Amino acid sequence: MQPVTEDNITELAVQRWATAGDPRLAELMTALVRHLHDFAREVRLTEAEWMAAVQWLTATGQISTDKREEFILASDVLGLSMLVVQMNHRLDPRATPATVLGPFHIEGSPELGYAEDMSDGLEGVPLYLHGTLRDLEGNPVPNAVLDVWQADTEGAYESQIPDIDEARLRAKYTTREDGSYCVRTIAPLGYAIPMDGPVGNLISRTEISYFRPAHIHFLINVPGFEPLITHLFQEGSDYLDSDVVFGTKQELVTAFEEREPGPTPDGGTIEVPWLESTYDFVLQRQG
Repeated sequence: MQPVTEDNITELAVQRWATAGDPRLAELMTALVRHLHDFAREVRLTEAEWMAAVQWLTATGQISTDKREEFILASDVLGLSMLVVQMNHRLDPRATPATVLGPFHIEGSPELGYAEDMSDGLEGVPLYLHGTLRDLEGNPVPNAVLDVWQADTEGAYESQIPDIDEARLRAKYTTREDGSYCVRTIAPLGYAIPMDGPVGNLISRTEISYFRPAHIHFLINVPGFEPLITHLFQEGSDYLDSDVVFGTKQELVTAFEEREPGPTPDGGTIEVPWLESTYDFVLQRQG
């Protein structure tokens, strides 16, 4: 029996994980073992610190639900989510850049028509966000579904409000034949990430800003095109330069222009002051 020592344990563990039947799994696990062991050696990890880390991971799993993805949040604030996005979506500079999914996306958002109101009567400044969906050559992309979601005027998603159990401030819009879309909602608010869990507890021990700038999420998945998960950020919003999840990109910052009561982009009218933003999404074809 070969004695296990501090000097040989890493290679022994690597040899064992290299036996995985799937070559990619073997590659991932052997690299993970090496990096974890290197980390422990570099910081001279103590047993108490190791146990604290195990307890933190346990708490992160325990607080996670189908509406709250604390592990995604952990990945976001560590910059890992954005790194993975950028490595896997090296798009043409003309294409709309991708950002993180975030922990608040859910399936099954209601389908709404052009300019239908996804705020469903919630208080806030009305916002019309409209534009086109096109490919790199400028051709319209019709019948594409834009899955949209955002926080409310208090900076909260419905999953963070105990007495709300239905979709709120989220919807799916389909582009028209000319590639145009129009989202009607209310102006979003910059907000703090959830600070009542393990991730928040960890961040509270640092000087890291735990706020996100005002934004609206989009998920656009069209056959034949690279899938796009992105945000649009309000120009002039606080925290654009310190987004806690590293998701802000200049190409995604758009102005919310103040408008007086009157005509709206969908051909209707509105009797209160409102905001208008125009943004054209550009998709890159696969292959």
